[in-house]
Amino acid sequence: MNKNNHYNEPKVSRREILQQGIYGAGGVLLGKSLLSQVRAQEAAPAPSTPPKIEPKAKSVIQIFLWGGMSHNDTWDPKPKSGRDYLGEFTEVIDTNVPGIQLSSLFPKLARQADKFSLIRSMTHGNNGHETAAYIMQTGHLPGERLAYPSIGAVFAYFKGKEYKGIIPPYVVLTRSPGRFSEEGFLGPNFKSFATGGDPNATRFEVEGVVARGITDDRQKARRDLLEKLNTFGRLVVDHPEIALAEENKKAAYELILGPGRDVFDLSKEDPKLRDAYGRHTFGQSCLVARRLVEAGVPYIVINYPGGWDTHSNHFTTMRRQCPQLDEGLAMLLQDLHDRGLLETTLVWCTGEFGRTPKVDWQPPWNGGRNHYGKVFTVLVAGGGFKGGRVVGASNELAEEVAERPVYPVDLLGSIYALAGIDYTAKLPHPEGLEARVLPEPGDRVKSNGLLTEII
Repeated sequence: MNKNNHYNEPKVSRREILQQGIYGAGGVLLGKSLLSQVRAQEAAPAPSTPPKIEPKAKSVIQIFLWGGMSHNDTWDPKPKSGRDYLGEFTEVIDTNVPGIQLSSLFPKLARQADKFSLIRSMTHGNNGHETAAYIMQTGHLPGERLAYPSIGAVFAYFKGKEYKGIIPPYVVLTRSPGRFSEEGFLGPNFKSFATGGDPNATRFEVEGVVARGITDDRQKARRDLLEKLNTFGRLVVDHPEIALAEENKKAAYELILGPGRDVFDLSKEDPKLRDAYGRHTFGQSCLVARRLVEAGVPYIVINYPGGWDTHSNHFTTMRRQCPQLDEGLAMLLQDLHDRGLLETTLVWCTGEFGRTPKVDWQPPWNGGRNHYGKVFTVLVAGGGFKGGRVVGASNELAEEVAERPVYPVDLLGSIYALAGIDYTAKLPHPEGLEARVLPEPGDRVKSNGLLTEII
C-alpha cells in the first residue's frame, strides 16, 4: 500500500480528527492511512488528547545552505551508483556511529555523528530558489493569499515577549539571503537583525553596532557630547515620549558600547578555539552563534557565505566549501556539548533543496548539479533531538524517497514543539485574516508526522 494514500482520501478537518483521537504525537497526522486508523479505534479507545513533546530548546541555530547543497555528495552518499552520479567524489567514510557513513569530505563531522541525526528523506518537490526557500522556512506553500513569516520571525513573535536581552531576538549572520520577505505579514518589527560585516576580519564590523573607522573612545566622546547638548531632554524628562526615547537611547548605547557589543567581540575567545572553528567566515560565524546562544538570543541564522548553487564548477566549489562546513559545524556541536548547551540549543542545517543526483556533464554546466526538491538531507541536533540516528532513506541513486517521507511541516512542527511554540496557534494579521503558524495537512500540504522517532 502506498504510504501516502491518505492524501487522496476525503478531507477531514483538524477538529474532526482530534475528536476521533487519531492524531499523532504533537498533532500531525501519522503516515498510515486514515481508514486503517479509524478501524484501529474500534479495537481500543484512543487517548483524549495527543501526547505532548517536552520543550527543551531555549535557542535555535539554523545553518541555511542557500542555493541547495548536494545530498549524495555529502550526507547521503551512494558509493555504488557509478560515475554519472558520484562524479569526482567516490569515497565514503565511517562515522563514530556504526552504520552511518558520510562523504569523505566530512571527517570532522563524522566524529560527531553521535550528536546529530540525519533526515535523508526530506521532500517538497519544488525546484525554485525563492519558492523552495519559502516552503522550507514557513511550511506554507507559495501562491496563497498571505505572505507568511519565516520560522525566525515566528520565534521573534512568540519568544520576544519573554526575551529580555539587548540583542534583537532574531539574528542573521551575516546577510539575509533576500529570497523572500522573512517577516511576512508580521511586519518590520519581526524582521531579522542582519549583522553584515565579517566575523573573520580583524574587527567584526556589525552594522549599527561597530562602525568602520570609529574607535570606541570616539564613540563614547560622541555620546558625551550629545548628552551635553541635549538640554531640552533634561527639561522635560517626565514626558512619557521623552522618557521612552531616553530608554531606547540607553539600550542602543548598551548594544554599541556595552555588553551587547561584547557578544560580537571574538577577540575575547581563546585563539586556539577560534582556530578549531576555522579561520574563515563560516567558522567564525558559528563561534558568534554560540556566543549569541550564551546571551539568550532565541533564533540565530547562519546564512552560508557564497551559497551552494553549483550548476557549474560544482566539484571545485564543493572541494572548497565542504571542508569549511565540516570544520565549523563539527566544532559548533562539540563546543555546545562541552559547555552543556547542546541539550537546550537546537541546531538544524539544510538548503532550500538538494541538487540533482545525476551529474550534468553537458555544456554549459560541464559537470554541474541542478535544483532538486524531490529528496534531500537535513541535519538536526540538540534541543531535544536525539543523536546518532537516520530518519528515512532515499533510493539507491538518491533520486526518490524510499522510506518515511518527511515534509516541511513535519520538520518545522517538530522544531516549534521542541521550543514550546504551538504550531497550530493563530498569528496576528493586520487585516484580521485567518492565519496560523503552520498549515493544516490536506490536499496541497502533505504531512507524515512529527519526528517523534528522534525526539
